[in-house]
Amino acid sequence: MQSDIRVVEIEPRFEDYQARTPLKFGAQVVPACTFFRCRVTVENRRGETADGWGGIFLMDFWAFPSPCVPHEQRVEAMKQVALRYCQLMAASRDFAHPLDLFLEQEEGLREINREVSQQLQLAEEMPFLAALVSASPVDAALHDAFGNANGISTYHGYGPEFMAHDLSRYLGPNFAGKYPDHYLRPHFLPEIPIFHLVGGLDKLTREEVDETDPADGLPNSLEEWIARDGVYCLKVKLRGTDLEWDLERTVAVYEVGRRELDKLGQPQLYLSVDTNEQCESPAYMVEYLQRLRERSLGAYEAVLYLEQPTERDLAAHRFDLREVAALKPVIVDESLTDLESFDLALELGWSGIALKTCKCHSADLLFLAKAAELGLPYTVQDLTNPSLALIHSVGLAARINTLLGVEANSRQFFPFATPEEERRVHQGLFTIRRGVARTDSLQGPGLGYQMEKIGESEAQAKQPKYSRA
Repeated sequence: MQSDIRVVEIEPRFEDYQARTPLKFGAQVVPACTFFRCRVTVENRRGETADGWGGIFLMDFWAFPSPCVPHEQRVEAMKQVALRYCQLMAASRDFAHPLDLFLEQEEGLREINREVSQQLQLAEEMPFLAALVSASPVDAALHDAFGNANGISTYHGYGPEFMAHDLSRYLGPNFAGKYPDHYLRPHFLPEIPIFHLVGGLDKLTREEVDETDPADGLPNSLEEWIARDGVYCLKVKLRGTDLEWDLERTVAVYEVGRRELDKLGQPQLYLSVDTNEQCESPAYMVEYLQRLRERSLGAYEAVLYLEQPTERDLAAHRFDLREVAALKPVIVDESLTDLESFDLALELGWSGIALKTCKCHSADLLFLAKAAELGLPYTVQDLTNPSLALIHSVGLAARINTLLGVEANSRQFFPFATPEEERRVHQGLFTIRRGVARTDSLQGPGLGYQMEKIGESEAQAKQPKYSRA
């Protein structure tokens, strides 16, 4: 294919940000995080060159929550994997579609992960999920650059005109003659609902706000966020180890949400609940749902789905999720890292999957196709994505048929990690009104970043660059 690309140069950058307020999920509290921003220059077979961009938080708290490896060591391991993956991709001389480039080097990423874990003498090997997070900005940048080099929206480059192989190469004979574009919308949805996160430490009412909260003009309670942004999709972080607290929290969030939305004349309210793997067994969530239905039918009916209640190692106990799924859809998240884990989740009775750009855009395309063919619900969750990561994630969600909307919570916890130039160009993505993000700014080739309007405002400190020899 003349549209196939190869890497000319990769430039990685790491930027540290403090959280506006601590983000609590499961047993983790996130006070700060490192953002990995990546620029990739590619050329196609016609000799046309272009840049592409990607970014993600190296959220070790989520991707590598180890009790025996310190946070600083985990972040360093993720940085090292990111840099070595840049080197690996830059060293390749092959022209290919970005999906093929990723999948052909997937084993290389696994090997890098093993090598870094050994060389840093980590007390336990970094999970492949963390390696995917570390590689995801490079993968996103390749897809963006592919569209830019060929003068097309990247999402228009997933059919036979631009791909040498159909999906049967990776998903088996049932996908013969099928391409990713079969599962995509032809255009971005003009607006998409966003899920607002209610973290374990978040305050619900104005009365709870005190002098310890930031005085920066942003809301400090759920009531205030709803009043300002009109959010009607709420993702509730639960403990998974304290049933009474989880029940009271869910009902309280529902009641606050219902009261504030009534003031706005908004009849809709949806909840998703997430214990981030803290439940010892699925029985906890069965009891939680049954008792929630007894305590507050409104809250129970508002629950749209549950996310990853039990541990991410699906094979460890092979928990059967069918009893939970009979009550509410249960979505696999942390466990979903490859096609093998997808199949095991189905075998164990999970209802659907969570797509995340931090697991790599290429992998999401495969997961999406498989879920759509099987008629499974899927969501698009984020990693408290700011900046380019949010633009990318919302864009993906607006091109597919999610269970409902997209998660977008960086405006709550890391609002200052997005450069002002990006806010200016993509105002509708970063300023939520009526509970939705507007996508009219996703324009032009690539992933729709409009980098020519954004420019590069960040300090141009010397950065390592990797290029073909």
